[in-house]
Amino acid sequence: MTLPFLPFTRPSIDEETIAAVADVLRSGWITTGPKCAALEAALSERCSGRPVKVFNSGTGTLEIALRLAGVGPGDEVITTPLTWVATANVILEVGATPVLVDIDPATRNIDLDKAEAAITHKTKAIIPVDLAGLPVNRDRLYALAADYNLRVVEDAAQSFGANWGGKAIGSFGDFISFSFHANKNLTTIEGGALVLPEDIDPALVERYRLQGVKRTPDGGMDVDVLGGKFNLTDVAAAVGLGQLKHIDAFTACRRELAKAYFAKLDPAFGLELPPADFEQCNWHMFQPLLPQGTDRGAFLAAMKERGIGVGVHYPPLHLFTLYRNLGFQAGQFPHAEDVGGRTVTLPLFPAMADSDVDRVCAALAAVLPRKS
Repeated sequence: MTLPFLPFTRPSIDEETIAAVADVLRSGWITTGPKCAALEAALSERCSGRPVKVFNSGTGTLEIALRLAGVGPGDEVITTPLTWVATANVILEVGATPVLVDIDPATRNIDLDKAEAAITHKTKAIIPVDLAGLPVNRDRLYALAADYNLRVVEDAAQSFGANWGGKAIGSFGDFISFSFHANKNLTTIEGGALVLPEDIDPALVERYRLQGVKRTPDGGMDVDVLGGKFNLTDVAAAVGLGQLKHIDAFTACRRELAKAYFAKLDPAFGLELPPADFEQCNWHMFQPLLPQGTDRGAFLAAMKERGIGVGVHYPPLHLFTLYRNLGFQAGQFPHAEDVGGRTVTLPLFPAMADSDVDRVCAALAAVLPRKS
């Protein structure tokens, strides 16, 4: 019997959530409305009562956070080259200059010592990224920000449900940006949320979210900031509310699957495993590194032939044409280039069983030459 194809991720959406979406469609109110307000309230509760505003993407939350932080032309923003390209694109979008620094090869997150060395009088903010859901060291991050008077925009797109020292990501800190894209641990199909610091007026965020419009009780309106079109729909929010009921169970399941990989992956495969953090990381992705010299394209094709989907997250962004044209060069960030060139994302999602981990390991055994 041929087993069904095993993708690297798949959302788990229950029948109750599907029914809730149908109810929204029948209600006649399908764009931003009561479901979005309910989702914001539920997210705020998880974030220790901090104000939360939902958006139509995690990219939009990053861009608006930078604008709210006053970042613009002439400013520099420090971030990592090993991330989805949106992290750096939003810096360009607001007219600022992205300053990239290499990763710590042990965590694969931004090297905060290198970040400190890159700070200049033009540095306005830092965007750390929790790669694969492993939190950047928040103690070191916020000490650095305090020392140099920097705003922090946490790219926590991958770390909803993770924690730092037992404190939920989003429950403390400056700006925190979550993504609820289809492949995230909690999805609204497309979407995101921005957790706000106390110096930011939530009403201003709402204006930035929707064309800068401010309405008055007499039916009039004004536009006082350059906003965009970033609002979430109630259809999407209904999905998010359904997902939120299960997020703790999803996280627990992901951690158990990650443990299964660690237990079952044969060291003879020659894979370099990610940090084994089963307390703080939400295991958004399971990302070993292929042995040096492996043809990754051939590996992906061979795994697909065996019914196993494998992703690549992420190529180092400074090697993209857009960023080469800004002056970035190959060899500039060797750790990011090494990890980005060898990383693969193996299947890991809540609907998986231990037998699926066995399938992946069997496919790896067939595809990778054994090391002594």
